[in-house]
Parts: sequence; structure tokens; C-alpha cells
Amino acid sequence: MSGTYLGMPAFPKAAKASTKNEKLRANLTHATHTIRDKRAAAVGELDDWALLRQAGKEIKDNTLARLDHYLLQAEAAVLAAGGTVHWAADAAEANRIVADLVHAKGESEVVKVKSMATQEIGLNEALAAEGITAYETDLAELIVQLGDDLPSHILVPAIHRNRGEIRDIFTEAMSRWGRPAPDGLTDNPADLAEAARLHLREKFLRAKVAVSGANFLIAETGTLVVVESEGNGRMCLTLPETLISVVGIEKVIPTWRDLEVFLQLLPRSSTAERMNPYTSTWTGTTDRDGPQEFHLVLLDNGRTATLADEVGRQALRCIRCSACLNVCPVYERAGGHAYGSPYPGPIGAILTPQLRGLQSEVDASLPYASTLCGACYEVCPVAIDIPEVLVHLREQVAEQGEGHRVERAAMKAATWLLDHPAALTAAERAATRTRALHPRRLPLPGPPKAWSDTRDLPALPAESFRDWWKKNRKDGSR
Repeated sequence: MSGTYLGMPAFPKAAKASTKNEKLRANLTHATHTIRDKRAAAVGELDDWALLRQAGKEIKDNTLARLDHYLLQAEAAVLAAGGTVHWAADAAEANRIVADLVHAKGESEVVKVKSMATQEIGLNEALAAEGITAYETDLAELIVQLGDDLPSHILVPAIHRNRGEIRDIFTEAMSRWGRPAPDGLTDNPADLAEAARLHLREKFLRAKVAVSGANFLIAETGTLVVVESEGNGRMCLTLPETLISVVGIEKVIPTWRDLEVFLQLLPRSSTAERMNPYTSTWTGTTDRDGPQEFHLVLLDNGRTATLADEVGRQALRCIRCSACLNVCPVYERAGGHAYGSPYPGPIGAILTPQLRGLQSEVDASLPYASTLCGACYEVCPVAIDIPEVLVHLREQVAEQGEGHRVERAAMKAATWLLDHPAALTAAERAATRTRALHPRRLPLPGPPKAWSDTRDLPALPAESFRDWWKKNRKDGSR
């Protein structure tokens, strides 16, 4: 396994290891640059992209402001359409609900549509502990599962793997999960896709229960929406007798008219397509057509607490397009596993600490996994100001822990120095005169060492600006 979430080290330590992996960095650089270039071209086709972006932001903000109303409206609509609604306060409750539903059908396996929510709650592992096997059907998720790996990207979970690695995974592992890979399998993309298709087809035809997430939940009709590119989602959503959808409460939108905005924003920002090849919608159950039993599990798992934060709540606008990952210089070099969460990259750096809290070393380190360059904000299709939230969360982290007491003390000392010009001048002159003795990095002890170990001190000039100004300016000149 190339990464682990539970008990993973903090981001600086994890990133220090991952950035040394030359193959990983090469794979990420090639993939992220390709995706972001295609996205830029797709977005550039629309003259009204800025207006669409603002519309998406306002729809999400207005929905979050009345989230209780729209959730109850959605629940009533799902019930009226023949579905069943379950409310899950946390991951453990959601996992228990799904496991109980599968056991109630007498089944020991499920097929799955790619779902960030189920990754977040660790559903596959929870089902395995209950004797239930969950089969991932998205191609990239299948690669991750067969490789005993973890996803490292929101849109392309196996972005850290190249074609040769994928061929080796299929050849070695497919037989343990079902139909083996064809003899003589090459790393040609068409051959790899065909091997996955043959492997998955028997599971689609056999499965009685499917588990999905949803990109959107339309409150006015109780309709759920999944957009995807491979057709595996359509198979999971139509063939099994029972469908269980685990959906974060922030995925609700008021009307079908609102969906029109997001079906323009999401495909271009994620896969750089004008429209996803498969857009599936379902509303409750229909006699003799599709699943005859539908369960909606509405997941909180920290979302209500996030909603209470006036600055941080904008993270709940996220439509999981992954555009921010593809432009982030930190993600490109460190990879997704370094974030210690199913949500990597800039959005993960603000969403994960809010959903899980800032108590652990991993979560407290995530708001610092950024250069604050702002590229993530520029590409976000719903205008989440990720740098603003990162700074906001850093302020919260700074209120706890030994290392940040040292930081506060340093800031107080700097404030005093800047308020006393004579002392500042003396300090500057002393610094320039001793610059040959300065270390390359600050020799800080304890927790601050993690900061100083990754930053070189800037080289001091031979004289301070104040001294240069006094020597070179002329009386009366500006």
C-alpha cells in the first residue's frame, strides 16, 4: 500500500518522503499539467464563465443558509417517490446503516459507484469487517483497490500510477478478485480498459445491491444525480435490485433549474468536457424499471460544525471537480497520500480539518500545506476562497500547541522592535556586520524546527536600506 490515512504522519513529514519519489513526481506532473491545460481550453470556450461561477457560488451559499429547509424538502420528496431516508450523524452510524441494509437483503457483496463520501467514512473497510465485499467499478478506483492502495486524487484516484504499473497490478491481482487479466496483457490503454470491462461485467450482472454517492440532490423532486465518464455508474444505478446512496448533506440544491448551472461548471472544471458522457438521475423507485428498493443515507460527519463557521463554511460549496489539485504546486510535488485524507490538495487542506477537527497532528498540519499562491481560488468553479480559509484555520491552530506559543512570542518581539526605530536600526547594523557568521537555517529547537528545516534564511545585504538612504539621498530630494 502506497499510503495510509489512519495514524499517518503530519503533512511535512509525509511530504518530505513523497517528494523524493521521482516516479511519483513524474506521473503527477504529466497528469496534472495535461488535465489543467485541457480544462483551461474548455473553460475558455464560454464567454459567460465568470457569471456561471458567480451563479454557482450564490446558489450554494443560499442553499447553505437554509440547509435545514431544503434537506427536509428533499426527504419528503424521496419518501413520496417510494424511497427510504436515513440520517447519519457520523461515519460509524452511516457504515452501520449500510451494513444492516445489505445484511437485510441476505447479500455478502455490493458494487460501488465512485464516491468521495464513502471514502471519507471508510465504508469499504467497515463492510469488510461485516463480511461484505465492496467491489469498486470506476476504472481508477478499481486500480487502487486491486493494488491494495489508497486514492490520491479526487477525480483520478490512480493519478500516481502509470500505464506500466497498472498493467502489472491487473496481471498480478485481478485473479484474486474475480476474472483474471487476459494473457499477455499490454499497457495499451485500450487493452487495459478491455481487461477492466471483462473483469467488472460479471460483477455488474451478479450484484443484487449497489452503493453510490451523488453529485447533487435536487430538493424539489428528491432526485439524485451522478455524472461520470465510463458507464460503470449507469450499470450500478440500474441493474441491482437495491440501491443505497450515501450523500453528504451539503450536496442538496433547491431546483432542477439550479442543476443547469452546475452541469455547465462541473464537467469543464473536472474532465474538461462540455458535458459528461453519462449523467444519471433517479427519483425513488419505479415499477419494473431499475432498483426496486432505494435508500438515501444523508451524512453529516462534521458538516454541521463546518456550517457554523462563517469563514470556513464556504468549503461546503465544493462540487468535487478537483481543479484546485491540478494547479497546486504543493500537490503536484507531494502527491495526494501526503494529506492523510481522502480529500487531498487545497480543498482537502481546508475541508478535512473542519470535518475532523484540528486536534490531531495530521489535521493541524494541513492548513500549512500551501504556499497561499491563490491559484486554487482562481480555478474554483464555485469561487471558494481557499487561501482565506487556510489563513483562518492557521489562526485556530496557532491558539493551540507548544510550537505556536514560540511563534506568538516571536511576533510580540518583532512588534516591539518595529515600534522602536533606534533599536531596529541597531539590530539591522549588527545583523549586516555579522552576516558572514549567519547559519543557512535557523537552529530552532522543538516543534519550530519543522518550520526552519524547510526554509533557508535570506542573504543579508552589506548595508541596510536605512543606511543606504542616508548615504545616497540629497537634501530636499524625494
